[in-house]
Amino acid sequence: MLNDNPKKERLDSLADSSGLAIAIVDENSRQIAISNNNSICHNLNPGREFSPECAKFCGKAFGIAVEAGGTVGFECHAGLDNRAVPFKRSGKQFVAIIGRSFVKAENYRKATQRAISGDWSEYPPSQFFENILLTGSTGLLNKITEQATEIFADTLPEENVAGPDSKKEKVSKSEPPAKSEPVPKQAAELPKKGVDEITNLVEKFNREIRQTEAPPKPSAMPVMPVAQPAEKRTADAQAWRSLFGSLLKMDYGRACRSILEFLAHQYGFSSLIWLENSGRHLENTAAFGELKDRKVRLGIASDDPRLLNALQSEMPLELGERAKESEAPKTRIMNLFPIGVGGAISAAVAILDPITETEMKRHIARTCLSIAPQLEILRLRTEVATGESLGVAVRRFSESIKGIDSDEFWLTLTQTAAEMLRAERASLMIHDERADTLEIKAMIGAKSDRAISDATDARVANIILKRKEAVVVADVGRTGLPPAPPERGYKTPSFLCCPIMIGGRAIGVMNFTDRASGRPFDKGSLDLFLAIVPQLAVAIDRAILKEKAGEFEQLSVTDALTGLLNRRYIEERLMEEVKRSNRHGFPMSFMMLDVDHFKAYNDQHGHPAGDEALKMVAHVLRETLRGADVAARFGGEEFSILLPQTTGEEAAAIAERIRHNIEQTEFPLRKVTISIGVASCSAELCVSADIVSAADKALYAAKRQGRNRVLTYESMTTTATGD
Repeated sequence: MLNDNPKKERLDSLADSSGLAIAIVDENSRQIAISNNNSICHNLNPGREFSPECAKFCGKAFGIAVEAGGTVGFECHAGLDNRAVPFKRSGKQFVAIIGRSFVKAENYRKATQRAISGDWSEYPPSQFFENILLTGSTGLLNKITEQATEIFADTLPEENVAGPDSKKEKVSKSEPPAKSEPVPKQAAELPKKGVDEITNLVEKFNREIRQTEAPPKPSAMPVMPVAQPAEKRTADAQAWRSLFGSLLKMDYGRACRSILEFLAHQYGFSSLIWLENSGRHLENTAAFGELKDRKVRLGIASDDPRLLNALQSEMPLELGERAKESEAPKTRIMNLFPIGVGGAISAAVAILDPITETEMKRHIARTCLSIAPQLEILRLRTEVATGESLGVAVRRFSESIKGIDSDEFWLTLTQTAAEMLRAERASLMIHDERADTLEIKAMIGAKSDRAISDATDARVANIILKRKEAVVVADVGRTGLPPAPPERGYKTPSFLCCPIMIGGRAIGVMNFTDRASGRPFDKGSLDLFLAIVPQLAVAIDRAILKEKAGEFEQLSVTDALTGLLNRRYIEERLMEEVKRSNRHGFPMSFMMLDVDHFKAYNDQHGHPAGDEALKMVAHVLRETLRGADVAARFGGEEFSILLPQTTGEEAAAIAERIRHNIEQTEFPLRKVTISIGVASCSAELCVSADIVSAADKALYAAKRQGRNRVLTYESMTTTATGD
């Protein structure tokens, strides 16, 4: 289609430098040329034809753009933003689709979820997201669309780049190329059906055609300082391009370190820090040179207006650092280059080396603006992948502690947690409330019985218990604590010490040392522990109860007939879980279940037979539930189950599994079934009494609807059925 190679090269160069894709489609909606194709689009459409889903968007772009007579914006089913630009060549009509990039971070998040566990999971993630751009603004897309339109006009002087009904004059070879119509401010979806929808959409675009959006300040690639020789600028640009191209092939942490290393080698810097937005503060997570082993604390919040101004002005924020007393009185300047997408600061690069040239500062600032979209992609990838892996870890941990033998409970629990965190050594210490001391319940990998009982370990564990906050130490030698004696044989100086909390109470502490990989424990290790600690806490809480209460106290919270916990215990635990859910936003569900026609069972077969049936129901509950779930006999033939950190959908699935297992169990005298009502914590319903009442209402609604069924409170209708 474009036979003029220099002009085709201009399109390729524009696509490569911006990171956007430019695809040319003909009147048959076939892709006849593509520059820098998006890897998602390449996987979904490996040939020239569009897949059924893509045909509803890019496949209809030709007709919509030609009908509109100008540039049309749309967001496709994959969440990618696009501009469709009509133009003619040798009497034939074509449309260029420009963009295929993520403008909204939430769209990329949805795409990663579809690729991990949805309808795109068949594609290899490394290939599927190989060259995706997250621009952070429609301004860049509009700007590149205008530049591409100028190339079309310059390449095709005998035809108007607008639609067939445009009244613009043809572009003369001696005149500068005409600019395209402004792009609509808000991208619209392509219609999915009907000529009327097409007509309405065209009218909408015609109304909005004069609405423009100013292009963003950051360019897709940093502008090299003009004072450098041409050869040096070319080499620098190639080096930057090579770095940008490699970022999306790394994980987030490696990408951050690579950027620091690149800046150090490119400019000869010796002191650099990578600062990450943690809550509202910037914390260093990586460093290069003399700052590599230093803990840097900045007295500036991540949402400080000075940082936002620095981001917008493309210049660093200068902070003074007072020199040591032994040196001559002077102040070193730290140049802080913020990194962010959409006006939100996500990270920053701090450089302590002196930077005297304004153009160099501006160049580094523009570089930080340019890498922000790629880093946001990597961060979101890591966030989604971490969420998935933590979910798997929690489920696996819950299953692993479900059948722990009571004789080996403490040791097995410690071993299971240590295996999850890949720690060769671990200890579990439980708080004795009467003596206010920590008692060692289990330890693995220790060289001697005193391995965790000396004053240093006890002091650290007690601090963690009182503060109720975990600590991750990369090197104990840098904390001011005395080093461990050589005879203890630690392989690494790193450790992780975490409190075990339930209902706001600290009931114990777990310690982990000697990570199997040899690397120090990090935030990922802590996140993993925090993901499993609710299940761990419930298991320990029940074990403590059984161990310290004695037989008499144990009977006070245990149902004598079924061996399950009783109503008193479940109500207290429910109050604690409701508080946890309200405070931290954790999901939580509760179910009530009742044996169907149990009075008739007793009347027909006698109370002893009824008691045996209740014992069998309790046995099925214990075998079906997860390790962290709490089952109790609520009274008579009624049972209740507390499901911590469980959504309503998950609770309904568990309830259905319980109902099915009861139905399939062979009772000695006749078939037994149950009805179950489920309620979940929500913004409107997160008070213990209300949740019990809601689950009870759902239970009796299930019985009115025929029994032997599960009904959730959320799905109940206002119309009552017969009893």
